[in-house]
Amino acid sequence: MDSLRTPFKGIRDDFKGRIVCYKRDWVDTCSTGARIFAPAAYIFFASAIPVIAFGEQLNRETDGRLSAAETLLSTAICGVIHSIFGGQPLLILGVAEPTIIMYTYLYDFAAKYVGKELYLAWAAWVCIWTALMLFILSIFNACIIITRFTRVAGELFGMLISVLFIQEAIKGVVSEFNIPEGENGEKEQYQFEWLYNNGLLAVIFSFGVLITSLKSRRARSWRYGTGFFRSFVADYGVPLMVVLWTALSYAVPRNVPSEVPRRLVASTLWDSGSLYHWTVIKDMGKVPVVHIFAAIIPALMIAGLYFFDHSVASQMAQPKEFNLKNPPAYHYDILLLGVMTLICGLLGLPPSNGVLPQSPMHTRSLAVLRRQVIRKKMVKRAKEGMKHNATNSEIYGRMHAVFVEMDKSPSQAVDKELADLKEAVLKHDDEEDKFDPEKYIDLHLPVRVNEQRVSNFLQSMLVGFAACAMPVIKRIPTSVLWGYFAYMAIESLPGNQFWERILLLFVPPRRRFKVIEGFHASFVETVPFKHIALFTLFQFVYLLICFGITWIPFAGILFPLPFFLLVAIREHVLPKFFPPHHLQSLDAAEYEEVIGHHPIRSRSHHQQDGELTDSDGEEMSPDVSSGEILDEMTTHRGEVKRRSMSFSDRPSFHAVPGESPRN
Repeated sequence: MDSLRTPFKGIRDDFKGRIVCYKRDWVDTCSTGARIFAPAAYIFFASAIPVIAFGEQLNRETDGRLSAAETLLSTAICGVIHSIFGGQPLLILGVAEPTIIMYTYLYDFAAKYVGKELYLAWAAWVCIWTALMLFILSIFNACIIITRFTRVAGELFGMLISVLFIQEAIKGVVSEFNIPEGENGEKEQYQFEWLYNNGLLAVIFSFGVLITSLKSRRARSWRYGTGFFRSFVADYGVPLMVVLWTALSYAVPRNVPSEVPRRLVASTLWDSGSLYHWTVIKDMGKVPVVHIFAAIIPALMIAGLYFFDHSVASQMAQPKEFNLKNPPAYHYDILLLGVMTLICGLLGLPPSNGVLPQSPMHTRSLAVLRRQVIRKKMVKRAKEGMKHNATNSEIYGRMHAVFVEMDKSPSQAVDKELADLKEAVLKHDDEEDKFDPEKYIDLHLPVRVNEQRVSNFLQSMLVGFAACAMPVIKRIPTSVLWGYFAYMAIESLPGNQFWERILLLFVPPRRRFKVIEGFHASFVETVPFKHIALFTLFQFVYLLICFGITWIPFAGILFPLPFFLLVAIREHVLPKFFPPHHLQSLDAAEYEEVIGHHPIRSRSHHQQDGELTDSDGEEMSPDVSSGEILDEMTTHRGEVKRRSMSFSDRPSFHAVPGESPRN
């Protein structure tokens, strides 16, 4: 209630906190130089490709009223506005799948009750109401309640989006075997033999994009190639795969119709259909009054979605583990989101909001681990102490001194940042196995992030240029995008504890020690299996309900409602079925991962005491890039993992009480 009595307080505090560092957000980039183009290009590809895919989906669902040109333009406009005026410039904006779903329902409703010609005008009224609700939420400091949307809601929402991605991929591939609605079936490319060939090519291209994208995304952990090559493939492999398979689509015999395989259908910004968007405001007065007020219902759903999605994306773009120096600006950013939603609505464009995983990916791409030098010296000092039989407290003191010396940070700030490392090192006093300084330093060495606005501004401008390059983008086969939808679905699953619990249900009891041996979520050890199974069953049933709602004509627009109700269910219903400490572990605020017990393997004579040596006996530094370490520190969703030591590291530990692990 205090937030209601102090309107504008959150906005005012956010503005005061960010205006102090606004100039620094631009000026500090000068010291980075041309290197700032690398994260800008990385995020551009991470943003543009899904926006193009969503545009093609929207084109199919709205009979061409909206397409990739509009989704790209919205992403560019909102990105530029946010990079200049936004409170948290690390936050990446874009047209996301929930917006596509809502705009599809809006089109279905408009086609039946308002008229297809007034679809964008009615959607503009929806955006006006949405903007008004976002203004109210920001003015009355509603962002303080975002913590009530716990992990169970976020992971259910993420899983629903993954299921919808898979559904869209399957529908897309199946449609390649059929004649598109409204097309002349007498055309050559729609004859059975060419239709069948088009479908087979769609299967090949879709699976090709899916498999090669998944492989390239994990390139940083490959054994082969230089560090630069592996990092380049990991960062830019997915867009390269889109280009590669697009190029392969042209490697067909000459007697194949040019329309096989099918390619994107999208208007350019200078087509008459796109020019209409700039004047959609003139048709808003033609929308009946009853439908203007009916627009409040979808606006309520969209405002709730944007409030939740935008705030969570902003939260994950600034995790405390990344040691950001500038303050957050949740309330102010929701206010600005309302302004951008209003602008997009009046221009006839689908609005953009904070997106995952691009936002935490942006932060991670700006992270600078000075570990190549600091890590080596810290390990060296620690091993020197171990040779002199120093206590763990003394070993930590040596590592602390190195960090202070090389990082040039105030000692008090370093104490805070190295708190996790200190705790882990000192706790090792009670353990029997040999202390491994490399293991602890890799887990707890602090991260540095280059906080600025330029990379976001540059990538948004690049998205704008992409919107002008539609004649080139239209050459991409639609089947390539269906493969990309499947890739987005599968890539989002690792790190989702709901998905990990589903997999755990299929692990036989006598094989669960295999889970314990590797990195695993903390609840695997702290929560009885029956409670894990019951909690997973609840989430699965709830997911089916949410997915079922999306299939209900017109009423599907209410699909966000179950996620809002989940707040009350989490607070008042679930505690009656689960002990509080178990529920806290299953629905933890942070992704806590435990280091498992790995069987001791014999080392090569070229590797001793954690050091690598070549054939001449000279010490070599392991070829581990900062990006590879950051990949290990974060989930695929962009969430930072909090790792701790497990009691399973003890040699006496058994996964099945009273029994030895069996193969």
